[in-house]
Amino acid sequence: MRWPEAAVLASLLAAPTLGEPKQDLAGRFLELARQTPVENIAALVPFFEQLYRHQRGESDGSLHILQYGDSHTAADEWTGFLRALFQNRFGDGGSGYAYAGRPWNGYRRLDLRSGGTKGWYSDGLVGRQGDGWYGLGGVSIRTTRPGESVTLEVSCDKLELYYLQQPGGGALEFFDNGVQTGRISTSGEMGPGYWSYEAPAGFHRFELETVDRLPVRLFGWVAEQGRGVTYETLGINGAQASIVFRWEEKLLAEHVTRRRPALIVLAYGTNEAGSAEWNKENYRDMFATLIHRFRQMAPAASILVIGPPDRYYRVRNRGWRLLAGLDRIVEAQREAALGTGCAFWDLRAKMGGKGSMKQWVSSGLAQRDHAHFTAEGYRILGGAVFQDLMEHYGTFLKVRQELIGQNRNGQTSENP
Repeated sequence: MRWPEAAVLASLLAAPTLGEPKQDLAGRFLELARQTPVENIAALVPFFEQLYRHQRGESDGSLHILQYGDSHTAADEWTGFLRALFQNRFGDGGSGYAYAGRPWNGYRRLDLRSGGTKGWYSDGLVGRQGDGWYGLGGVSIRTTRPGESVTLEVSCDKLELYYLQQPGGGALEFFDNGVQTGRISTSGEMGPGYWSYEAPAGFHRFELETVDRLPVRLFGWVAEQGRGVTYETLGINGAQASIVFRWEEKLLAEHVTRRRPALIVLAYGTNEAGSAEWNKENYRDMFATLIHRFRQMAPAASILVIGPPDRYYRVRNRGWRLLAGLDRIVEAQREAALGTGCAFWDLRAKMGGKGSMKQWVSSGLAQRDHAHFTAEGYRILGGAVFQDLMEHYGTFLKVRQELIGQNRNGQTSENP
C-alpha cells in the first residue's frame, strides 16, 4: 500500500472511538472513494507544481489552501483533519486566515481559540442584508463602542490584522500576552487595511480593544509560522454558493490576491438542493460565473469543486425522504467545473451514491438530521480527499521526473 493511503487509513481506522460498524463503513468508503475517479484531475497540476516547489524549498513563505463552503466547511472537523494531514506531511505554516472574534455562537477553529465581547455586530451571515464589506471569508464584525475586545489564542511568529480602513475610523489597542505592544488607527480612505506584527515564535494570546466611540470593522487575522501549509476554513452556516456575489468584489479580490492561494476549494450545494430558486441551467451558469470570479482573483490557483453529500429531509408523519433536488445541483456543479477547467470531486458518489446517507446515520458517522456528519464522519471525508490528492500528487511527481529525465536526454518534443 502506498504511503498516503496507509497513513490515512491508519489514522482513521485505528482510532479508538470507532466501533466495529463504523470501522467497516469507513474502510468501505475509503476504498470506494479511491476507486471513484476525481474528474479532470489535470486541473490540479498547477497546485501540485506549487506543492512540489514548496516541498523542495524553492518558494518563499507558506503555501495556502482556501476552502469556501457552507456548514460542512464551517464545522472545521472536515477541514481541520485535512489541515492536520497536509501539515503533517508538508509542514505547519500556521492557522492562516481566521475570522475576527466570534462572529456567531458556534464559530470555531480546531487549531486556535478566538472570542470577543458582546458589543460586536456580525455582518455577512445568512439572513442578514448588509453593505457587502465582508472581506476574504464573507463575514465581518463591527462596533462603535469603546472597550469592546476580540481575542486570539494561537501559535505563530507573524500576525497580520485585516480590517476596514474608513474615514473617521476608530482606534484599537493591541496586546500580546497581556502586554500592550501597539496602537492601530483604522481611519483613512475607504478600503482594505492591514497591520502586521512580528511575534516571538510560540504560543500567544492576542487581544484588540477599541478605545473610542468611532466605527471599527474587523475582517480577520492571519497567523503564520515558518514554512508549511495553511488550510483556511471559510465556511458560513446555511450558505449557498451565490452568497459570494453579495460580497464587495474589489475588497474580496484584494484579500484573495494578498493570500496568494495555491488551491481554492468550493464546497457548496447542500442548501441549494432544497431551494426552488435553482434549476440545473441557472445554477450551472451561476456556479460557472463564480468560478470565473475566483479565477480572475487568483489566476495561479487551481480550483477543486467538491459536490454536496447525499441528503434526506423529514416529512411530517411520513418519515425521511430522499432530497431529489440534489440531482440537479450535483450535475450543474459537475458541468460548471468541467466546463471551466476545474477538478470535480463527487462526494455523493464517493460516499455510496443516492440513499447512502441512511447507512452513514445508522453507523453513527452522520447526524440524525440526515444532512450533516458526526466529527468522525467529517474526519473520514477529510481523509478521503487527502488520499485522492496525494495519490494523484504521487503520479504527478513520477511523470514530472520522467519528463525532466527525457528532456535532459534530448528525447522530448517541443511540448512535453
